[in-house]
Amino acid sequence: MDIRPRLLLVEDDSKLGAVMRQVLEEVYEVTLVDDGREALDLALSSDFEAMVVDRRLPNLDGLELIEALRKKGVTTPMLILTALGTIHDKVQGLDAGANDYLVKPFEFDELFARLRAIRRVFTGEGPFVRIGLWEFYPESRTVYSPYEGRMILTERENALLRLFAENPQRTYSREQILRQVFDESDLPGTVDTYVHYVRRKTDPDLITTVRGQGYRLGAL
Repeated sequence: MDIRPRLLLVEDDSKLGAVMRQVLEEVYEVTLVDDGREALDLALSSDFEAMVVDRRLPNLDGLELIEALRKKGVTTPMLILTALGTIHDKVQGLDAGANDYLVKPFEFDELFARLRAIRRVFTGEGPFVRIGLWEFYPESRTVYSPYEGRMILTERENALLRLFAENPQRTYSREQILRQVFDESDLPGTVDTYVHYVRRKTDPDLITTVRGQGYRLGAL
């Protein structure tokens, strides 16, 4: 089952659109259209979790597209991606209802980061802790990968990572972690098991083993 978030990409440059779709599909299920009117019909009839919209589009300009969707009550996070980069252009785009504005040429790492940001605001996942390139949202048990997007932690995985994230310079012994995260009846091996679970879901270096002492937050 494909559980990637759905993204509507509206770009009339066929070469750029094809490249963008290929790269964005590393994280998203991408629908690519090259016409503003077609994009309007799609966005009104289907559910998307994000939109990337060029400004200069045939049949319906990108700003007109966004304004029309907002007037219809569509709250999908939208990012304008365009070569028009003056302050006036950006103000127009944001006033039309876009959540963010990125100017061409651009880096895909920045595009992914901006999409993550506008989707987080939309879903209301709360404050986050940055761990290297990772973003950890303890209130919603969510970790955002710089490579694969959003992942959900179990309650115990979340409590374990939260302990390290709140005290990034401290090394915890297994016994200390047991007292603060797990039940008294649990064995020290439970700590190792859940450290393994978190590493498997995220990055092997997100939690560091300190030989003879225990564990601490990694330095990614």
